[in-house]
Amino acid sequence: MKRDNALVQEMKLYFGTDEKRIAHALDVMRYAQLLLTTEAGCAGVVIPAAILHDIGIHEAEKKYGSSAGPYQEKEGPPIARTIMEKLGIDTKIIDEVCTIIAYHHSPGKIDTLNFKILYDADWLVNLADEYDCRHQEKLIRIIDQVFLTGSGKTLARKSYLFRRSDATD
Repeated sequence: MKRDNALVQEMKLYFGTDEKRIAHALDVMRYAQLLLTTEAGCAGVVIPAAILHDIGIHEAEKKYGSSAGPYQEKEGPPIARTIMEKLGIDTKIIDEVCTIIAYHHSPGKIDTLNFKILYDADWLVNLADEYDCRHQEKLIRIIDQVFLTGSGKTLARKSYLFRRSDATD
């Protein structure tokens, strides 16, 4: 917990006044914590990955003029490694977190449960921005295709699908 708080502080320092990116990282972290209550991933890996998964976004924008996923995946791991080394995090954990960050927009490149939990937590935050949630049938298919864990799919359905009694026009 103390380590996670230190990571959050480092992430906030790195992002500075970029409240949008800070809020996104904190939302992903909260979803990751929630998924870890039902998925048997390693919190010691998943939570740091959630906090730092987009840490390369500013460098990507600076170098490439874009925040596209492949640029974030390229620029994020070295920054995340520096932050975690500064905090004295174990090298094995750093390596796994950096691998997750390096592929966090590329499902299928790695197939660990820790990756899947982070991926789903990120999608739980991003789903409403990426898809029109009013089209429920389409959204059901998207949830089934995009989410990698059973818990992620269940939480996405509970969070984004309208109950019949809620769908009033």
